[in-house]
Amino acid sequence: MVEEWAAAIRRGDRRALAKAITLVESSRPQDETTARQLLARLTPQITPALRVAISGPPGVGKSTFIEALGMAAVGKGQRVAVLTVDPSSRISGGSILGDKTRMPRLSTHPLAYIRPSPAGETLGGVARRTRESMLLLEAAGFDLLLVETVGVGQSETEAAAMVDLFVLLLLPNGGDELQGIKRGIMELADLVLINKADGDFIEAARQTHRQVEGALALLGHHEKGWSPRTLTISSRQEQGIDQVLELLAQFRQTHITTLGEKRRNQARAWMWERVREGLLLRFQADTTIQCLVTELEPAVMNGTLGSVEAAERLLDAFVGRKV
Repeated sequence: MVEEWAAAIRRGDRRALAKAITLVESSRPQDETTARQLLARLTPQITPALRVAISGPPGVGKSTFIEALGMAAVGKGQRVAVLTVDPSSRISGGSILGDKTRMPRLSTHPLAYIRPSPAGETLGGVARRTRESMLLLEAAGFDLLLVETVGVGQSETEAAAMVDLFVLLLLPNGGDELQGIKRGIMELADLVLINKADGDFIEAARQTHRQVEGALALLGHHEKGWSPRTLTISSRQEQGIDQVLELLAQFRQTHITTLGEKRRNQARAWMWERVREGLLLRFQADTTIQCLVTELEPAVMNGTLGSVEAAERLLDAFVGRKV
């Protein structure tokens, strides 16, 4: 069954692809086993796509930009996949997952595929299994992968660590906004776009453009022949979108010899992330640890036992039994 499933994904079967992404996002142990088998069959034959993360503050127009960029790309014959990540409620755990409704043209185009996913408890602006989803989309033959992150924040670095290029969208009159954005995000940006540069906001966009260029010059961030670019665009009027597409192609050509190394380093980091996640899951599922937790947690909460000492006792109990 797994081999047939893998063959269907390689043919670009959308139903098989959707089921596979649902599978890798599942936390059920039996699904995780099947997901590993499926990825193992697909990974050796994957042709890498250009992976692009798109971030920005609320209201900057990420979905509008992605649709404009996606439509420009499919117009040139590229197959475009979009992974959108919606924040999950800390109370109910639910997500709206309404990104496809904000991309009506792209969502119905035969060369495009849009998949919304909840962030859940995952930090980093991405969903729990965004990396695995990207592998599945590459196996299905997509050329350009766009990952719309939750939004600008300190944890967006996780999104940057799994893509080839990180795009940051800003608004005109963004001087105050720049002050609120973490330095780390600016340092990660390969391309900064000032969106909504139309109508009465053209001059404000130009001013923000100059401010961003100055900030990037001070940071001095560059990556092997590529210095961060800044551009003013209007996603609503589709102005500057072709230039963005050209910059993406230029980035890929510039890094054609180094993207392989970057992917290998990302794969290594991914391995250790899965190790950390697996250790935590095994730790929490251990029956001895569960019993010890019921004893230690009340003691920590009533102040008779320190948090550090309780943590060490839990770790010692777990490691001692595994050695």
